[in-house]
Amino acid sequence: MPRSLSLRAVVCLSTLLPASLLYAAPDADIEALKQQLMELKQRYEVQQKALAVLEQRVRQVEDQPAAPTPKRLAKSPADFQKGGSTVAANTSGGAAGGSSYGQSLKDDSAPAQSVSNLYNEASGFFGNGKFSFETGVTYARYDARQLTLNGFLALDSIFLGNINLDRIKSDSWTVDLTGRYNLDNRWQFDVNVPVVYRESTYQSGGANGGSGTATSEESVSRNPTIGDVNFGVAYKFLDESASLPDAVVSLRLKAPTGEDPFGIKLVQSPNNTNLYVPENLPTGNGVWSITPGISLVKTFDPAVLFGSLSYTHNLEESFGDISSTVNQKVPGKVRLGDSFQIGAGVAFALNEKMSMSFSVSDLVQRKSKLKPDGGDWQSVVSSDANAGYFNVGMTIAASDNLTIVPNLAIGITPDAPSFSFSLKFPYYF
Repeated sequence: MPRSLSLRAVVCLSTLLPASLLYAAPDADIEALKQQLMELKQRYEVQQKALAVLEQRVRQVEDQPAAPTPKRLAKSPADFQKGGSTVAANTSGGAAGGSSYGQSLKDDSAPAQSVSNLYNEASGFFGNGKFSFETGVTYARYDARQLTLNGFLALDSIFLGNINLDRIKSDSWTVDLTGRYNLDNRWQFDVNVPVVYRESTYQSGGANGGSGTATSEESVSRNPTIGDVNFGVAYKFLDESASLPDAVVSLRLKAPTGEDPFGIKLVQSPNNTNLYVPENLPTGNGVWSITPGISLVKTFDPAVLFGSLSYTHNLEESFGDISSTVNQKVPGKVRLGDSFQIGAGVAFALNEKMSMSFSVSDLVQRKSKLKPDGGDWQSVVSSDANAGYFNVGMTIAASDNLTIVPNLAIGITPDAPSFSFSLKFPYYF
C-alpha cells in the first residue's frame, strides 16, 4: 500500500508540474520534493494504523451482543486494564499516532469502575484479587408498641379490665471486621467478627400504683462486646454467559461466641409493677447455626440483576439455666426456630465512580422451643417472625482498591427493625 501511494504521488506531481520545471529544477528543489514525499508516506502509515484500531473498535461493538460475557462488565478493574494494555500494545506498532489510538480504545472499552465494584458486591468475588479486608458499621433502630388487654368485653361494647400499652425502643451499633480470600476466582473463604453495642428502653403504663395515665420507663445498655463469629466458604460453579447468570453456592457456620439470651433474669421496675426489664442484653443467639445458600448475578450492561436464597438451621443446645425468673435456675435445652431468607434486586451505574441498587428481602423464622430438664418441649409465644426489608444501596469507587458501600434498609413488616443503616469499606489487595 505505501508503494502505490508513492507512485500516485509521483504521478500527481508529474501532472501538476510541467516537465520542463522538473528537469530544470535545482538539486535543492528535488531534495525538498523528496522530503515532502517521505512525510506523506509517514502520515499515510500513521493513518493506516489508526484505521486498523478503529476497525477493531467497530468489530467489538458489532460482536458485543453475541459475546458470552458483557464487555463492559469485567470482574475487576485490574483484570480489564490488563486486557486493555494488550490491545494497545498490539495496535500501536511503535508509532506515536497508533499508540494514542490504542490508549483511546482501552479507555473507551473499559467498564465503569463503579459497575465493576458493584459486581463484586453482588457476586461476592473480586476478580484477580486474592485478599480483601472490609470494615463495616451498622446502626439499627427498633421501635415497637404492643397493646395488652387483660379483661373481658361486656355488652359487646364495654371492655372491663386492664389496658397496658408497652413500648420497646432499641438502638444497636455493630462494627464488622471481615477478611476474604479468593482462590482462582472460584473459591472464596471469609471470616467475620462483629463487635456489638446495644441500648434498649422499655416503657409501660400502670406506674404510681397502677394508674392508667402514668407511664414509666427503664433503660438497659450493653458495653461493646464481641458477637457471634461466623465463617463462610463459597464456590462459583457457573460462569455468566449470554443466557445464564453467574451462580455461587455458599455455606456459613456461626459460632456462639457472643453473650446468649438464656438465663438473663427479668427484674421488676421499682416504679411500675407491670414493667419488667432484663438485667443484661445479649449479643448472640447462643447456638451453632449452619446456613447454605445460593446467589445468582446476571448483567444487562449497565444494569446488574441479582437474587439470593438461603436457609439457616440452628442446632439444638443445652444450657445450665433457661429461666428468666429471679432466684430461679432451670437447666434445659433450646431449639431455636429455623429460618429462610430470600432477596432480589437490581443495580445500575450512575457514572464512572458511583452506582445504585434497589432490592427487597424477606426473612421468615419458625417458632423456638424450650425443654426444661425432665419436662416436655414448649413453644415460645411470639418467637416466630416475618421480617421484610426494602434496601437502597450505593457503591462508590473511592480508588482502585477502596470502595465505599452505604446501604439503607427500611423495615416493611412489624417484625423488622424500623430501619438500619450500614456503611462498609471493602479494600481489595
